[in-house]
Amino acid sequence: MNKVAVVMGSTSDLPVMQDAIDILKEFEIDVDVDIVSAHRTPEKLFDFSKNAHINGYAVIIAGAGGAAHLPGMVASMSPLPVIGVPVKSSNSIDGWDSVLSILQMPGGVPVATVALNGAKNAGILAAQILGSTNESLLNKVIKYKEGLKQKVIDGAKSLKKQ
Repeated sequence: MNKVAVVMGSTSDLPVMQDAIDILKEFEIDVDVDIVSAHRTPEKLFDFSKNAHINGYAVIIAGAGGAAHLPGMVASMSPLPVIGVPVKSSNSIDGWDSVLSILQMPGGVPVATVALNGAKNAGILAAQILGSTNESLLNKVIKYKEGLKQKVIDGAKSLKKQ
């Protein structure tokens, strides 16, 4: 079961959330994407959240801007790990409203929160969670991180040549 759900509050969140989708596909993880608004489609939110594990998902990435209730509401109803992505939206107060709405969850309702607009890291974290029980995926994560290391080494060499 290596399927990840990427949900967001509206289509305006897609440019940010696309980074999570892209990195999950790079790791060859099955990903489903949907719009699930905590405020405008609460019935859909309840159905998705309560049934995500039954529908074969292992991790949920939820992105939202403004009041950003989506990740916390999903986490309140799902037994799955939820990774929240605060999105700096047009109605946001420098993004801090989104960050704090996702970060400040009450005890018993954890949401792993990445940086503002940090959807790529959400995708990598989902891959790491899945990789903890999937050796093939874990090796892909290791290879990815070695690639990051090599970019830094190559950059340092290039800098010294200048």
